Formats: sequence, structure tokens, C-alpha cells
Amino acid sequence: MTDTAEPAADALPADIAAMSFEQALAELDEIVGRLEAGDVDLEESIAIYARGMHLRRHCEARLKAAEERIERVRLGPDGLPAGTEPFDQQD
Repeated sequence: MTDTAEPAADALPADIAAMSFEQALAELDEIVGRLEAGDVDLEESIAIYARGMHLRRHCEARLKAAEERIERVRLGPDGLPAGTEPFDQQD
């Protein structure tokens, strides 16, 4: 029996996983610029596109983690802060 799952394909490269959001976004912006300019050959375009997808996924995960940590100040009946509650984007 062969295992068709490819967990390594979903794993972020270690250097990307260690990046801050800002570092990953800056590199992603650079990759987009290079691809839009068309100054790379096909093989390199494929490689940097794949890296860009990893960077995008890393940025999205960092943003999601930040959103989950945000708390909203809850006001009491007197209009003064009465504590915090998780941020809910549904409001």
C-alpha cells in the first residue's frame, strides 16, 4: 500500500516559518514585483511563485492569530469600561 498524502508539500519552509509578518510581506511584495515585471525565466518563475504561496499562507496565519488575540473593551451601563470580551467580527 502506498501513502498518497504529501505532508511535506503543506509544510512551510523553516526560513519562512521563522519570519515576522513584515518580513514575509516584504519578500512576497518583491516576488510579485519580479513576476509582474517578467524578468525571470520560466523555471525561476515557478520556484518563486511556489515560495510566494508559502509566504502568503504564512502572512494569513499570522493575521488570523493576531485577530484571535484582539479583545474589545466592554462598556458597562454607565458608559465606563467594564472589562473585555473577545473581538467578534460579526458585529
